Amino acid sequence: MISAVRTPDSVAAAVGHAAAGGWLMAGGTVVMPQVNSGSARSPELVSLRRAGIGGIGLDGAVARVGATTTLAEVEESAELAFLRGAVRTVASPTIRTLATVGGNLFVAQPYGDLAVCLLALDATVEIAGQQSPREAPVGAVLAGGVVPGEVVTAVRLAVPAPGTWFYHKAMRRKLNSAAIVAVAAVVETAGGVVTSARIALGGVAPRPVRAASAETVLIGRPLESDVLEEAGRAARADIAPFDDAYASAWYRDRVLPVHLRRAFLG
Repeated sequence: MISAVRTPDSVAAAVGHAAAGGWLMAGGTVVMPQVNSGSARSPELVSLRRAGIGGIGLDGAVARVGATTTLAEVEESAELAFLRGAVRTVASPTIRTLATVGGNLFVAQPYGDLAVCLLALDATVEIAGQQSPREAPVGAVLAGGVVPGEVVTAVRLAVPAPGTWFYHKAMRRKLNSAAIVAVAAVVETAGGVVTSARIALGGVAPRPVRAASAETVLIGRPLESDVLEEAGRAARADIAPFDDAYASAWYRDRVLPVHLRRAFLG
């Protein structure tokens, strides 16, 4: 049973409540279903809506996105226009007005599509705690979370150069469906061949994963169908697919090369 809901008006106050055992909540799209089902982890909720950690800012080519910024705000942002297509595949417009950037880091797959994008973008997560503020690579936060009592306050990412961002999501429906396979990538080319590649996959493991094996295949080669097919097959070494209501592990593994190719060639 929930006995108290705290609405701190600062990060320091939020950290204090979290350190005392409060359960952090931003948009509530993950927390409230658990509360309503009677499986709350703590009798005290700590809402971050008034903690002052929302908003989007751009400093040169680096964007800083506050943790309580909603997916709808990302979708509407001119600074993050390259993410608009990816965000529009997430849930429904109603959910996007509630779900937050910080909360998406802690959503289990096959959800958490924005987290897949942040992994491909090699984002940095800003974290506040009872000690000094710290930063961590988004991959580390996705893999291990944060220390109890810490609060994610923002993510920072480099806005990719035009023509280097790729995203594709395979779903059961055109919109408002979890991922069967999601592919997000920042790939740079010169002279017709790949010079650098960061590829992240969603829906094919319990958390978003880097497709390091696929990246290795692409470096020094053109973004052509046969090369991408080879990269897609190599990416199977990086995944841990699972069965759910959307697709079987076998199916996710089988179609991964197809959807990785489609991410780049359509």
